[in-house]
Amino acid sequence: MYGWDDGMGLWGYVLMSISMVVVWGAIITGIVLLARSLRAPSPHPLQQSPRPAEDVLAERFARGEIDALEYQNRLSVLRGQPGA
Repeated sequence: MYGWDDGMGLWGYVLMSISMVVVWGAIITGIVLLARSLRAPSPHPLQQSPRPAEDVLAERFARGEIDALEYQNRLSVLRGQPGA
């Protein structure tokens, strides 16, 4: 029975002390993690509208990835004038 003889004994007090440290550690860790998650900016910013294809094409032309003829051909296709 509980409390009979010499009570919990040394191991009971040691186990109870270790358990208390673990419980308080878990509570404090949970609070810290919650505070960090609420304070930190979201890793996924709001979805931005996709850039217009003409802007991407102009950037590729400016970087020299495509030449002027290819730029004009692709631009005419994007604007709905194929073969122009």
